Amino acid sequence: MRTFRDRVRHALTFEALALAIFIPGSAALFGQPPGDMGVIGVASATIATLWNFVFNMGFDRALLRLRGSVEKTMALRVAHTFLFEAGLVVMLIPMIAWYLAISLRAALLMDVAIVIFYLVYGFFFNIVYDRIFPLAPAASTRSA
Repeated sequence: MRTFRDRVRHALTFEALALAIFIPGSAALFGQPPGDMGVIGVASATIATLWNFVFNMGFDRALLRLRGSVEKTMALRVAHTFLFEAGLVVMLIPMIAWYLAISLRAALLMDVAIVIFYLVYGFFFNIVYDRIFPLAPAASTRSA
C-alpha cells in the first residue's frame, strides 16, 4: 500500500500538472477569462486534492481488504477513475455555477467537458506515476 508521504506527492503532482493544462485550455474552450478559470481551477484543484487523498486511501484499503492486494487491473483502474470523478462532480457543480453566475445545467455541461479532460488525464497520469514510483513488492502482496 502507498505511504502517506507518497499519497501527498501523488496528489500534489497530479493537481499541479493538471492546472498547468486546465487553466489556459478551459479559458480558450469556454470563452471565459483566464483569471476566472484560474479561480475555478485552483478551487477545484484544492477540493480535488483533498478528495484525491481521501478517495485513494479508501480505495486502496478496500482493495486490500477485498482482494488482499492493492494491485490494480485495467478494469479496476477504469472503475477507480470513474468513481473518483463522480464524487468530484457532485462537489464541484454548485461551486462552478455560483462563481461563474451560470445555471446548474450550464455548470453541468461545463463540468462534463472538464470531467472528460480529467478522466483521460487521470487515467494516464496514474499509469505513468505507478511506473515512476512503483510499489515495493511486499506492499503490493500483503494480505489483510
